[in-house]
Amino acid sequence: MMRRRGLLGSGLALAAPPLASAQGFPSRPIRLVVTFPPGGTTDILARQLQPKMSELFGQPVVVENRSGASGAIGTVEIARSAPDGHTFGMVISTVISSTLISRQPYDALRDLTPIQLLARVADILVVPMSSPIRTVSDLVEHAKRNPGLTYGSPGIGTSVHIAGAMFALAAGVEMTHVPYRGGGPALTDLVSGHLNLMFGNASSTLPFVRDGQLRAIAVTSAQRAPYLPNVPTVAESGLPGVVIDEWYAFVGPAGIPRPIVERLNAGLNSIVTQPAERARLLDMGAEVVAGSADDFARFMREEVDKIGRVVRAADIRME
Repeated sequence: MMRRRGLLGSGLALAAPPLASAQGFPSRPIRLVVTFPPGGTTDILARQLQPKMSELFGQPVVVENRSGASGAIGTVEIARSAPDGHTFGMVISTVISSTLISRQPYDALRDLTPIQLLARVADILVVPMSSPIRTVSDLVEHAKRNPGLTYGSPGIGTSVHIAGAMFALAAGVEMTHVPYRGGGPALTDLVSGHLNLMFGNASSTLPFVRDGQLRAIAVTSAQRAPYLPNVPTVAESGLPGVVIDEWYAFVGPAGIPRPIVERLNAGLNSIVTQPAERARLLDMGAEVVAGSADDFARFMREEVDKIGRVVRAADIRME
């Protein structure tokens, strides 16, 4: 179970008392902290929504990239901001796994306010086109005959890494994780045959599949992905326990008043559920998730339990 460390325990401090209600909110420009560098999926999603957010809230929304340490630097920046709703941020699922795997200066459940789960992005099980593997069954049989098959990821604790570990545990096979400094280099090595397989984030992997450079074997989502309707899920291919997505979400510092949380949640939902925005996100491999802040809070707790089981069973640690 995740270590419970509050803001006082981690040395963080709330900068200002919360507002009593959402009346008059927002009263100044909104700061949107993106926890990964410019050009990545997280940044692209944030900047895609930025103009609509500014229009809806009637204030400029300023995107600020605070990257590093698998998103931890930006997450700490969010957590120590004033809980008045004028600073919040976009994080990904690594906000959970990185805390479970290594000591971080924040607790994802205690030090953050869930605002909205924006989108889920399936991981796609892909292999080089030269690979003899064409189905999940093929992969399991091949892995049993050849222990130590290599799978790449953008880093330890990413959904791509967790998906591979989850698959190996469910299939009872031994595979070797090869972490990279980003998904791009890992995909390049996979295309060239230096890796055996990868559970690639759909947003970055789809172009390789569409261009015929990689073969899609399965997706890790609970249902088939609409952008790959003929590709089965890992679960329906015989490993029902392998269900995981990379997700993108808006969070704020702990202590944001409920009326402001609801104002932010309603506004963000109204933007991402517009047909044009849904279509734009889907083209990137991201499926919109509309729901309340309470829905997202429950989801985060479930993710802590699910990913925690994998981390412990696979003995995943920072190297």
